[in-house]
Amino acid sequence: MGIVVMKFGGTSVADADKIRAAARRAVQAKRRGYQVVMVVSAMGDTTDRLEELAAQVHPNPPRREYDQLVTTGEQVTISLMAMALDAMGCPAISFTADQIGMVTDDVHSKAKIKRIDAQRIRRELAAGKIVIVAGFQGVTEEGAVTTLGRGGSNVTLVAIAAGLGADVCENYTDVDGIYTADPRIVPNARKIARISYDEMLELASLGATVLHNRAVEFAKKYDVPIHVRSSLHNRKGTMIVAETEEMERIVVSGAALKKQLARVTLSRVPDRPGVAASIFYALAAGNIVVDDIIQTQTSPTVAAVSFTVDLPDLSEARRVCLELCKRMKGMTATFRDDLAKVSVVGMGMRVHTGVAKRMFAALAGAGINIRNITTSEIRISCIIDRAQGPEALQLVHDAFALGRKRRAAGRKR
Repeated sequence: MGIVVMKFGGTSVADADKIRAAARRAVQAKRRGYQVVMVVSAMGDTTDRLEELAAQVHPNPPRREYDQLVTTGEQVTISLMAMALDAMGCPAISFTADQIGMVTDDVHSKAKIKRIDAQRIRRELAAGKIVIVAGFQGVTEEGAVTTLGRGGSNVTLVAIAAGLGADVCENYTDVDGIYTADPRIVPNARKIARISYDEMLELASLGATVLHNRAVEFAKKYDVPIHVRSSLHNRKGTMIVAETEEMERIVVSGAALKKQLARVTLSRVPDRPGVAASIFYALAAGNIVVDDIIQTQTSPTVAAVSFTVDLPDLSEARRVCLELCKRMKGMTATFRDDLAKVSVVGMGMRVHTGVAKRMFAALAGAGINIRNITTSEIRISCIIDRAQGPEALQLVHDAFALGRKRRAAGRKR
């Protein structure tokens, strides 16, 4: 008997009717002969409301207590889902992360999964039950509750699918699949039928919010195909799979916009071995994810180092860098919090030329200034002013003809 793992995001379980609709999908899969595991998020905007409550009592809540608070949202959903299934005559059991031994490291609000006790889930599946697991959360070796970061339910989904050797891994959400760009910004964005792990990993890291980048890393490592599809209908969505030779024929598969970006620039950095290591060691100790690092020598003895961080991490990055400036005589730090990053991604970049030229020309034609450029084998990214982000995304999307074909004017239907 095969195993299917289904994940339902917050909008897909936002109220009692949607919880029942998700439960019906699980029952249908069970009737088709599958053993079924469901991973669920907190209902609707529950996590946002809990965060607002925390902010009312503490301007910067301790991360341990933040995790303790926000994970209560998933506990509500798993219980309601088990009740809905029972009302349909289907045996079910709900588990928190602690109850299935989903052990993480101790980095609160950004924890990484170390292991899962899949045997507890297997026993309940063998007993004929649908198993419902709380997404987004874990527990440390010492028993403290942790969270996996925003979008962490996707990480839970893939980790469980990998641990169980599931046949099918389905991510139900409020969109039809993965699009060539965010359709809320780019109206003519087109749904992608199949995309490689590497392309999806780049897009997820660059602002595409449908999947957490760590979920894609898990899927690639354990070769778990993910079907991203809508919870509102039964049409096929997007399959995220291993790379195929055909994928290289498509030069650019998608474009992404990271809207909330900040840049830190350290000036008069002593230009000697070990200094850069000490700077980025301190940032890592603060659990700050750093991107787009650029170092330039400004004189024979000093250099300038700049890097970007996600806007929510700027406050901690500022604290760390100002402390470093006190320790390194003469070093200064400046900060910008009004930037964005527009990117294009495609396996075909490895074998096709002219991608950078086309992208830069599209931005230049609209008077959009590029402040930094970074690349990988399958990605080109430009840092720009945040206010120009949506326009830039539409421009590069159109430059590579990624959108739906428009119906010719006057054409008969």
